[in-house]
Amino acid sequence: MQIVKNYLYNIFYQVFVLLVPIITTPYLARVIGPVGVGINSYTNATIQYFILFGSIGINLYGNRQIAFVRNNRELLTQTFYEIYILRIISITLAYLAFLIFLLFTSRFQVYYWAQSVSLIAAAFDISWFFMGVENFAVTVLRNFVVKIITVISILTLVKSYSDLTLYIFILSISLLIGNLTLFPNLRKYIGKPDLKSMDILKHIRPAVILFVPQIATQVYLVLNKTMIGLISSVQAAGYFDQSDKIVKITLAIVTATGTVMLPHVANAFANGEYQKTKNYLYKSFSFVSAISIPMFFGLLAIADKFIPLFLTAKFNEVIPIIMIESVVIWLIAWSNAIGTQYLLPTNQSKAYSISVILGAAINLLCNIPLIILWGALGASIATVISEATVTSYQLWAIRRQVDFHKLFFETYKYFLSGLLMFIVVIYINKLLPSSWLILIMEIIIGIIVYVIALFILRASIFSNLKELISVQK
Repeated sequence: MQIVKNYLYNIFYQVFVLLVPIITTPYLARVIGPVGVGINSYTNATIQYFILFGSIGINLYGNRQIAFVRNNRELLTQTFYEIYILRIISITLAYLAFLIFLLFTSRFQVYYWAQSVSLIAAAFDISWFFMGVENFAVTVLRNFVVKIITVISILTLVKSYSDLTLYIFILSISLLIGNLTLFPNLRKYIGKPDLKSMDILKHIRPAVILFVPQIATQVYLVLNKTMIGLISSVQAAGYFDQSDKIVKITLAIVTATGTVMLPHVANAFANGEYQKTKNYLYKSFSFVSAISIPMFFGLLAIADKFIPLFLTAKFNEVIPIIMIESVVIWLIAWSNAIGTQYLLPTNQSKAYSISVILGAAINLLCNIPLIILWGALGASIATVISEATVTSYQLWAIRRQVDFHKLFFETYKYFLSGLLMFIVVIYINKLLPSSWLILIMEIIIGIIVYVIALFILRASIFSNLKELISVQK
């Protein structure tokens, strides 16, 4: 039951992180328009590079290391302080690099200053610790309160394009305040560190090893927006960003299993329960397939009706972009199950790193010609190709470790059910007019069709879910 609780908590955690853009996006689309959205997307993409280099892989590494030592309070205390001090040092260096960057750029300076608060906030991000000890409730509550206040602030203070700087600042300061609220909860888990025996340097190499794939991952998460802004326009970057936000909200429900299962599998692996780690993979892979495949088909079916309702007709160019990018929902679901839930917790960082480096290289090679030809649409195509590369390599990397028959045993049932759902929804979509009520009805019908199809095909996801619920921490 603990896994399911943590999964639900982490869904809330991931969704709340993106709650502000999802709730405020329709409002901001009307208030600051495509150009304002594009400037925020472009400058935020730039600041993310500094956050990335300042974090040096600590989020993944810290999560895993805390999971390894969580049963020993003394080791837990020492490990936390060593990793956290390392993070403070690295973020400080990243902020100095950011100040140097500002000396050489005159464009969007005021927006960059507002975005830089997010970089300061990253220094105080200790969510990796609570994920490692599998306490997701504290991060959920933190995000809920902070994001609600943020939404209210945006809706009451941001009234026009001239408030763009204020909007960016509100987003950034909310991250800082949210991160600071986590510190009082540390007292339950850790004590005072032994400063004499503290060894910060030993964490640099393993953190950097996980940092390398994060750099590669960032290439096709952030570089897309930067390249679109440079090659095409900030407005095109805004179109891509809107598509990306919607896809990420959908993905949050799927990839929540990765953050939850990483410490659980890492703990099982550390205890020598190797078969148990493989069984976790089979069940997780089936679970994320059952969720991600209908989400992909569903988003594909309703995109042409959803985007004008959600973002207004000004953002109709997002429709073909999101229809292509929706493919990554199930691709990332698979790579998340294999990479985050199996390769990383079983110390196979090399295979994981190679997969994302390959994906980043393919993304970079495809981005330039495709963005030149088709702008944001080309970037979405490059994203799909790169994610397919990542997933394909990870499957190849585990080919001798797992039974592919067990891994893909019922995948075809999910695809058939999802395809049937798509056909039904797209048919209804063409017959009925556009309105929120009709759209919600289509989504509900789609879910019902999908679930009934799974029952008819006798998919074992329902029994597997019962087993997963019965698993104790």
